[in-house]
Amino acid sequence: MKGLAPGAILRLTALAMGMVALMPVQMLVMRVAPSRGAAIPRLFHRLTCHCLGVRRHVRGTPPPAGSSGLIVANHVSWLDIAVLGAERPVCFVAKSEVAAWPVIGFLAKLQRTVFIDRSRRAATADVAAQMGERLSAGEAVVLFAEGTTGDGTRILPMRSSLLGAAHEALGKGDAESAADIAVYPLTISYTGFHGMAGGRVERATLAWYGDTELAPHLKTVLRAGAIDVELAWGEPIAMGRATSRKEATRRAEAAIRKARQETVSGRPVP
Repeated sequence: MKGLAPGAILRLTALAMGMVALMPVQMLVMRVAPSRGAAIPRLFHRLTCHCLGVRRHVRGTPPPAGSSGLIVANHVSWLDIAVLGAERPVCFVAKSEVAAWPVIGFLAKLQRTVFIDRSRRAATADVAAQMGERLSAGEAVVLFAEGTTGDGTRILPMRSSLLGAAHEALGKGDAESAADIAVYPLTISYTGFHGMAGGRVERATLAWYGDTELAPHLKTVLRAGAIDVELAWGEPIAMGRATSRKEATRRAEAAIRKARQETVSGRPVP
């Protein structure tokens, strides 16, 4: 990429070399031992964070290691995938267009991403069935419930349809017979550069939203040198017999908004 410092070019080269080395290993693992398919993606996401200078900070109590459930998070950037994937083994739900993106689509498939085609009426049911299978297998599924990326400051309204559909899938179409699903609210906030807190402008600079293209945004990230991101976990919500999917979504959204406000203001919100 033109206009990058030698150090940034070196880091980008290291990331590309790591990707080329790990892809065939993951392809082999997915063929001979798919149950172990989460280890290589986690290693790659950690390499991505290291090469791009992304420093992760965790607030709150994360889900127990190896636990299944729906991680309901806000969405800020393509970096969210690496940030969260570096923390724990997860699978993501993404729009179907991502599958056709060069390189990124192939990487998403290698991580067993669940793709949703929003142009099809039956898409929600199809995706819910896949999510139900993953949850039944003990996996953690990440759902960016806003449906798109935000500007790094505002939290957009969250959709409840996939939460309810996934719960019904566990009950084979009967929501009343399905066991409760643990819903873990997660707030992803890019807080600044080099340990110095940024404001609305800095948060918008790190966000990937609107008509922002990937290549210029990647250059911005590389030029930043060191980016701080906070993962704030809220209290888990048992969605199911006592808590409807709409109530669970409302509570998750409220927890995410509260955590974002605390991050931006630097003080606790009652």
